[in-house]
Amino acid sequence: MTDRDGVDAIVEQWARERPDLDTTAMAVFGRVYRTARLVGDAQERCYARFGITRADFDVLATLRRAGGPDGLSPGRLTGALMLSSGGMTGRLDRLERAGHLVRAPDPADRRALLVRLTDSGRALVDEAVTAGLAEQQRLLGGMSPAAVRRLDGLLRDLLASVEERADG
Repeated sequence: MTDRDGVDAIVEQWARERPDLDTTAMAVFGRVYRTARLVGDAQERCYARFGITRADFDVLATLRRAGGPDGLSPGRLTGALMLSSGGMTGRLDRLERAGHLVRAPDPADRRALLVRLTDSGRALVDEAVTAGLAEQQRLLGGMSPAAVRRLDGLLRDLLASVEERADG
């Protein structure tokens, strides 16, 4: 276990200046935030090797996980990725120009579109997800498998707690 990190220094400064505060939550979320940022930066570098951003990967991976050839509507993609429609349109335009996906009329509703991976988009996201997972495994390499499992359970509990309380 690591003895000290940058979050400890921040917590100690608050303890000195405001000993009345319980900074436990600050320490937890500070570490979560710093971890997420470092991992996000590593994932961004990983996906850049494939000519895509992490945001591009999210779109391609969402389509890939949906399975089957039908694809998803832009609205379902927008909801799944919690984006604005304008943000989604920009991503779809870029990925379509690159040949990774197509937008085609929905056979069930001529007024609607479906977004589908192309064969090259499917191959790209399959390669990128493999590389991204390898990078994540590398980053976890300093922890034992048992510690990783414990952390996974604790983070699941944390997420459930935050999701339950985040709206008010």
